[in-house]
Amino acid sequence: MFKNYLKIAWRNIFHHKAYAAINIVGLALGIAACLLILQYVNYELGFDRQHARKENIYRVIQDRYDNGKLSTQWAAGAYAVGSAFKEAFPEIDDYVRLNQAGSQVLRRGNDLIKLENPYFASSSFFKIFSFPLVKGDPATALKEPFTVALSETLAKKLFGSVDVLGKELKVTGDRIYKVTAVYKDMPSQSHMHFEALFSFASFVQLIGPDNNPDNAWNWDGCLTYLLLKPGTDPKKLEKKFMAVVTQKNGESLKQYNADVKYYLQPLTDIHLYSNRMLEAGANGDGKTTYLLMGIAFFVVLIAWINYINLATARAISRAKEVGIRKAVGSQRSQLIGQFLFESALLNAMAVALAFVIILAVVPLFNRLTGQSISIGQLGGGMFWLNFLLLYIAGSFISGIYPALVLSSFKPIVVLKGKLVHTTQGSYLRKGLVVLQFAASLFLLIGTLAVSKQIRYMKKQELGMNIDQTLVIKKPIVVTDSTFLNQLTSFKNSLEGQSGIQKASSSTSVPGEPVGWNAGGIRLLSQPENVAKQYRVIGVDYDYVDMFDLKVKAGRNFSRDFGEKKGVIFNESAANQIGFTKPEDAIGKDIFFWGDTLRIVGVVHNFHQQSLRDAFEPLILRLFPDVRGYISLKVHAADVKGSITKVEKEWNRFFPGNTFEYFFLDEHFNSQYKSDQQFGLVFGIFTTMAIFVACMGLFGLASFTTLQKTKEIGIRKVLGASVNSILKALYQEFAWLILVAFVIATPIAWFAINKWLEGYAFRMRPDTITFVLPLLVILLVALITVSYQTIKAALANPVHSLRTE
Repeated sequence: MFKNYLKIAWRNIFHHKAYAAINIVGLALGIAACLLILQYVNYELGFDRQHARKENIYRVIQDRYDNGKLSTQWAAGAYAVGSAFKEAFPEIDDYVRLNQAGSQVLRRGNDLIKLENPYFASSSFFKIFSFPLVKGDPATALKEPFTVALSETLAKKLFGSVDVLGKELKVTGDRIYKVTAVYKDMPSQSHMHFEALFSFASFVQLIGPDNNPDNAWNWDGCLTYLLLKPGTDPKKLEKKFMAVVTQKNGESLKQYNADVKYYLQPLTDIHLYSNRMLEAGANGDGKTTYLLMGIAFFVVLIAWINYINLATARAISRAKEVGIRKAVGSQRSQLIGQFLFESALLNAMAVALAFVIILAVVPLFNRLTGQSISIGQLGGGMFWLNFLLLYIAGSFISGIYPALVLSSFKPIVVLKGKLVHTTQGSYLRKGLVVLQFAASLFLLIGTLAVSKQIRYMKKQELGMNIDQTLVIKKPIVVTDSTFLNQLTSFKNSLEGQSGIQKASSSTSVPGEPVGWNAGGIRLLSQPENVAKQYRVIGVDYDYVDMFDLKVKAGRNFSRDFGEKKGVIFNESAANQIGFTKPEDAIGKDIFFWGDTLRIVGVVHNFHQQSLRDAFEPLILRLFPDVRGYISLKVHAADVKGSITKVEKEWNRFFPGNTFEYFFLDEHFNSQYKSDQQFGLVFGIFTTMAIFVACMGLFGLASFTTLQKTKEIGIRKVLGASVNSILKALYQEFAWLILVAFVIATPIAWFAINKWLEGYAFRMRPDTITFVLPLLVILLVALITVSYQTIKAALANPVHSLRTE
């Protein structure tokens, strides 16, 4: 029986090559797209799952409130929570503290290596997290002050070997650290990527005995991870936190009319569901990940529908075969088995072609998504499981209905040639075509909406000028007593050269979150309980002019006034502190961490970050000797020459510091990289879905036209033109597409608006967003249908009338 099934199936494929090719290629593209996206989704869902006790590791996240209103959401919150919660709750087995160490320069002999993102870590780090040590003891690696654990790559870069225990490193000046461990490089599927970890005990020593982290309830910036004992309910545990917070810090919070709440975030949720202040690194987006999974489903569904449509449309041509088989004794179950076998054979060819496609496009897919999926990863168990499930599901879903339809034909009716098309079959095919194009329209509308939102964000006025701005990362190796003179001399030397227009220094530059968050700020005339939180940028005298910020009230900082305690508010900050008119804020004194500062100006709101984020209350605080980024306005005519001059002066005034720079417009637009990648991936797979749908439409139109050959001949004999014949045949598909549009539009409108909720500044979906995809689909369908229809309409009607 198997041999017979194979022979019949192969003969059917061979005799109808065009239909077989449409099915195989359509299924292959659908399966390849689905598997690639599922591999991406599996990669995103696989973050932080390499840790042995991942189910019991939670991060403490923090929300701060001012006067009952949520003000900030922190990944790295108060330093005191780890030790306080561990002491109070027996459900907590252990905890880890992590905080940024800032940029550091490691010196080994004459070699300098700059670390951008090292952290201080408490002694339990390697006991809680399963990052394997190449050398060292996890229990003692980070226990003592001024010890450091290095990644395997960094150890080899510094020493040429991993046998480095006990060796010493000079870190940013004269501080000596002893290497106590070497760990394997943290995997790509980790929300942490640290080249080096300094012991937290070092941090305690550096800040001095007056700043005990165990008492720091209002000092934010510490990532805290808890290891819970097995069986602990995290929701019940986090409800107990506020009792400890009230006991330890209740009076301070009440004094400022503030509040704070702590939650437990599962370790494996961090990558996809966390975008808070001071994250350990850039995280992914859970909504985007699952939306791509939906696209994968749509593409493969469209391919399956193609098969069903073509198989049922061609049912009449196989009716006599079924009638003869039944007449000679074939059971219906045997016929169903035969047609399911044909479906399985076609799907087998499709999955083989799909695998070839995947191997060919993996490098391109990695570039599009920013992932690092390797050919080797495709051999993983999850990939082959998805591969097998798609094959089984595809063979059954695409084959079962045609098998049931074909096997239901009555032999007497078929062999007498009285078989007619059923209304039910026609409606089903039309319904499936509607479903195909509804899915295609939904994807195309979504692609256009994503593209328009990205264009909208990139074209909006930022409220500042970031063009032709070269930014140098701050010097690390400096002498405090002479830094202001060095900085002033460096800027003066540049401003006197051709190609350099302006120079300014600041703690933050546009295109990144402001790292300085200051609470307890109020007007000097206000009571303590109305104090609020603000984001603060330390700037020099030239910052406002450098970025062409628009002063709405008051004035810019000026050396003529000899001021060192001036601040400039943006509009949001002025409103938050209580002024409806910016002019009223000028000359008012504010309380700032025990100091009194004066508001000298208010500037228009400007976009410090991407338009995904709302305007934040920002304070520009004057520091003539601010140690941070150095921004330079350069002439467009000779950028390379300007960079060469800047580097020469940098090495003269800041010896021992690496010269690292970037252009601010590129830096700012890099915030949209993930949106652009998502839009590009969405667009590519949408195009693929439409292509697969049109392949099916082409096959269906070809078969429909073939069935109407006699009708076309009669119409031509009666005087019908080619255009009228084309119009009559095209109208049927056009109506189906219009029905698909009616179905897809409200669903797409709802989905787009839900997606846009993640953007503080967003475009409004207009009529074009929905009508243009409809016109595109209608045009593509017209072209697809027209080829076979025009061919039939141009044929000699004499030959057409002889076909039946």
